Amino acid sequence: MLSVRPKIAELAFRVFGRSLHPELYSVHQVRSIQRKLYQATVEITNCGHVITWRGGGATLCEVATGACQPLPTRRCLLSLPLKGSRTENAQCQDGVVYRTHFHLDTVAPEMFWLVNQQLAGDSTQGLLHRFESSGRLAFGAISYVSVETRSASMLVQAIHTFPDDYAILKIESLFSLPTATTKSNVG
Repeated sequence: MLSVRPKIAELAFRVFGRSLHPELYSVHQVRSIQRKLYQATVEITNCGHVITWRGGGATLCEVATGACQPLPTRRCLLSLPLKGSRTENAQCQDGVVYRTHFHLDTVAPEMFWLVNQQLAGDSTQGLLHRFESSGRLAFGAISYVSVETRSASMLVQAIHTFPDDYAILKIESLFSLPTATTKSNVG
């Protein structure tokens, strides 16, 4: 299967109050997390990532995906283009709190190369996937996802690179139960 990243202009950010069928996207890396009060699955996909979090009676699914990707509309809590910088907060059922911040930055080719090299060397701390080159450049995109868990919260930091656009997308999301202390860098 060819694993070339789409262009950044073709991406969207969606959050659902439900899980999604895994047949809807192509998974390259996966990590499952099981804590006493919640469980989660973090997946690097061909377009970005999918995070499915279940806890406190709520299910949340965050998706960085292609804007044309056929996804359900039922229980879609958030649907945004992945452009610029944005912070969102949501109070979900049973007091579950979701916070996210994403930032898309286009950088000089030299800076892009440096970031790509740093990400490629940091594979021991999180999920990492190197995509094939699209043909224009000698190297492909990289997706890196780091997860920090606490007893009642989970912080996910994702970085996705887009070589054809010299773009770097950073997404930081916090999923927390009402008992969690909500001190975080998100937002």
